[in-house]
Amino acid sequence: HGLKIFKMRNYRNCSKTYRTPRRPFEKERLDSELKLVGEYGLRNKKEVWKVQLILSKIRASARILLTLPENDYRRIIQGKTLIKRLRKFGILEEEKQTLDNVLSLKIQDFLERRLQTLVFKTKLSESIHHARVLIRQRHISVNSQLVDVPSFMVGLKTQNSISLFSKSPLGGGLPGRVRRKTLKQEIRNNTE
Repeated sequence: HGLKIFKMRNYRNCSKTYRTPRRPFEKERLDSELKLVGEYGLRNKKEVWKVQLILSKIRASARILLTLPENDYRRIIQGKTLIKRLRKFGILEEEKQTLDNVLSLKIQDFLERRLQTLVFKTKLSESIHHARVLIRQRHISVNSQLVDVPSFMVGLKTQNSISLFSKSPLGGGLPGRVRRKTLKQEIRNNTE
């Protein structure tokens, strides 16, 4: 009798993070998506669809809560937590803290809170596309912690702590690979 070796598999029930449009060639939708991709420097339309799915889930939960009576326990608690979460990321403004205003949220409200957009708006980059490059090349930190995800949702508390990463060549760290190579060549040329 030989030994039976069991393979351990990591089964994870992952749901999709985006939903493709029902009508793939609707001109108005294609144009509006392309405008969003260009305006916010997104990589592709899948990034727009991801935000759309998040927004639709939030709006659906708000719609369900609005059907309940106003003094219902579930509506009060879940409504407050939903509004608190949206306020934490700066998506809902201070004076618009009702479930009705959650229904009137747009995709732009979410895209404005991405790290890529905020890096561009704080003048750390020359363009929205340059902001994405800086983030992916590990030059940006939030709250003095390195973040290399352009779609990172920045909270209101950490919004003012977006800066160049201290260990990055742009933030005063050691020189990068190309700069080290040129310095080595300059030293070699000076000795000859």
